[in-house]
Amino acid sequence: MLDWQPKAPYTAEQLLEILRILRDPENGCPWDKVQTHASIRKNFLEETCEVLEAIDADDPVLMQEELGDVLMQVAFHAVMEEERGHFTFEDVCREVCEKLVFRHPNIFASSAAQNAGINGWDALKNKEKGRTTLADELGTVPATLPALMRAQKLQKRADRCGAAQPDKTRVQQALQDALDGWSREQDARTAGELLFAAANAMRLAGVDAEEALTFASKRFCAGLLEQEPQSGTQVE
Repeated sequence: MLDWQPKAPYTAEQLLEILRILRDPENGCPWDKVQTHASIRKNFLEETCEVLEAIDADDPVLMQEELGDVLMQVAFHAVMEEERGHFTFEDVCREVCEKLVFRHPNIFASSAAQNAGINGWDALKNKEKGRTTLADELGTVPATLPALMRAQKLQKRADRCGAAQPDKTRVQQALQDALDGWSREQDARTAGELLFAAANAMRLAGVDAEEALTFASKRFCAGLLEQEPQSGTQVE
């Protein structure tokens, strides 16, 4: 047992030191020292969702706690890669700092010199990542994104590359066609086409489909609970 505890001012380095202690092959925590990127993958998602809950609740106390949990996940994965000799937490910080400077030529002189004549966040990202084709654009949209979010991102990038130039009338017609298709054949394929067309219509209307459905689900739950005659009613 170690006689060690972090001391103020509390820093990211102390967080890393704690994780290194927990990951020590001989004296570390039996659970922490055997974890892998894959074994705690779902934890990252869960912690991120809990931050979103805190944001939606506008609860700064809860947000502080949940952001700390996400920071711990970032540090945990970085320590694993440090052990493998690939990169460190400091490398992660360096890269994101360089990225922020590069993507703000309107603020930083070094970026302005590098990016003369390039305007817009998307153009800067494409230069940074070497994306030049439609395949590059579509292939770098993560497959792990929630389905509605990914659909709208793919649609946006296709539009940007000129692969699709829909106006609102055409999109509304596509949505109606998808709805008609669903009416004729109520299966997974036509359901997918309907959801994809609806996401596109929402995108052109400036609506985030993922958020819209999230908050609709919350309203649905709240409405049902308001209708309950007594709180805590057991479902048979």
